[in-house]
Amino acid sequence: MSIFFATKFFIKTTKDISDKEVSRNARLLRKAGYIFKNLAGVYTFLPIGLRVLRKIENIVRGEMLKIGAIEFKSNTLQAPDIWKASNRWDDNVVDVWFKTKLKNGQKLGLAFTHEEMYTDLLKHFVKSYKDLPIILFDIRDMFRNEPRAKSGLLRGREFYWKAAYSFAENPDDHNKIYEELKNAYLRIMDKLGIGDFTYLTFASGGTFSKYSHEFQTVCKVGEDDIYLDEDKKLAINSEVFTEQTLKDLGLNKANLKHVKAVEVGNIFTLGTKFPKALNLKIASASGSETFAYMGSYGIGISRIMGIIAEKFADKNGLIWPKNIAPFTVEIVPLVEYSKFLQNVLQTLTKLNMDILVDDRPVSAGRKLVDSDLLGIPYRIVISERLIKSNKVEVKQRATGKIIEVTLSSLPKVIK
Repeated sequence: MSIFFATKFFIKTTKDISDKEVSRNARLLRKAGYIFKNLAGVYTFLPIGLRVLRKIENIVRGEMLKIGAIEFKSNTLQAPDIWKASNRWDDNVVDVWFKTKLKNGQKLGLAFTHEEMYTDLLKHFVKSYKDLPIILFDIRDMFRNEPRAKSGLLRGREFYWKAAYSFAENPDDHNKIYEELKNAYLRIMDKLGIGDFTYLTFASGGTFSKYSHEFQTVCKVGEDDIYLDEDKKLAINSEVFTEQTLKDLGLNKANLKHVKAVEVGNIFTLGTKFPKALNLKIASASGSETFAYMGSYGIGISRIMGIIAEKFADKNGLIWPKNIAPFTVEIVPLVEYSKFLQNVLQTLTKLNMDILVDDRPVSAGRKLVDSDLLGIPYRIVISERLIKSNKVEVKQRATGKIIEVTLSSLPKVIK
């Protein structure tokens, strides 16, 4: 258990934000002091927001490690050579590059993905089928020169994500990895609290496979159109919504619902495109040389934080799921710092929960309003009246239920 005091943890709520935010997630996260807007599509995560981001990140990381993926830290600055080899340096082919130059005139780009980088890296270390299969992943800031950065954390020019890349000897081995990643993503969505309204969505597989898979979270501010079967928990992206796709998936058009959604993750089969372009060859089990077979798997971590803020909120503020909330309990003392507060903290110590104490020199009304805005699962109020009866007031943010309990009963109420 850790105890944090608001005056020492940069809790900075505000009643108004300077510009007009269209998206709910940006309005709430900025008002509650989780993020600060630097410019369109670029945000700083303030300490309380960083705690939420890290919890999402750790859930994602945990599932990647569970399937045997290996974590790396990739580079941001990209030399053109490997991108020219795959024909993705040209702005007419990829139009989201941020490009710059060194003082000596050498051109560089800020990475928007890492297929080329990891393929080139493995060329130096992987020589045989015995070295495969392998799944590499990293969690990092990414940069894309989006023409329309909007909707707060849902579409940014600088964002935080997890990317994984698999390399196998052949398509059969790749398909096994692909299924592992698909199931890992479904577990991640469940653990983040968005599994009930996130659908495995069939999308275009490009030149590599008939279909790729997206993980689309139903949301009215989403940019994607999907057709979902709520009973089968499957959906089709509008880009491949055809009679043939319906037949392939065994779906009945009459049972499908058209909704807006936000893509929070995707998995692709890439085949040998990048290994061929960058000459990643391996000695196969038969003794012949072959190109490694590749897959790509992304999850938008900051985007997920944004979609949770969109979905878990009311007119008063945010409502974080317990496992990603910045703190489990917020204590709001309406009296001077007292021994009774220490007794409350001592009681909560047994529960191994992170606690925020709002010790700011502001009015009681401001503290209570801000508590709803921050969205911490439980609020405990300490007042003179309650102290006299050895009680505290507990509010559950998700339900709005308020009860008064004795200190001895507190652990039974906060679970």
